Amino acid sequence: MRKLNILFIDDDEVERMKFSRVCRQTDHPTEIIEATNGEDALEKLKNSSLSQLIFLDLNMPKMNGIEFLEILKADERLKYIPIIILSSSDNMQDLKRCYELGIAGYILKPIRYEDYSKNITTMLDYWTSSELVG
Repeated sequence: MRKLNILFIDDDEVERMKFSRVCRQTDHPTEIIEATNGEDALEKLKNSSLSQLIFLDLNMPKMNGIEFLEILKADERLKYIPIIILSSSDNMQDLKRCYELGIAGYILKPIRYEDYSKNITTMLDYWTSSELVG
């Protein structure tokens, strides 16, 4: 199985730890780069090899998820990276705007860890086998 390079963008340290824990518990080899907001994420994308997949929270300081999406999707080098929104926002306007900007999926953060783990594992199953990622 090939390693999946993931950029995980969330300002909440507990969320970053939880995501890393779920990834370690799956059968998928992953390398996770963490960013605490959109500005931090853009800087990391500039200074490293491209991530194959991005998990993005919407509610963050400095630059929120939608602002990050607008900038990323306007960049010829970065716009094809699949982005999964992982957010507590169930705002229908946010959901529509994210899909307009070209996201690959939108997951509401579940309360229960088991549900969270199942959702992330399902995404890793899919994106590890996808021919687009590579």
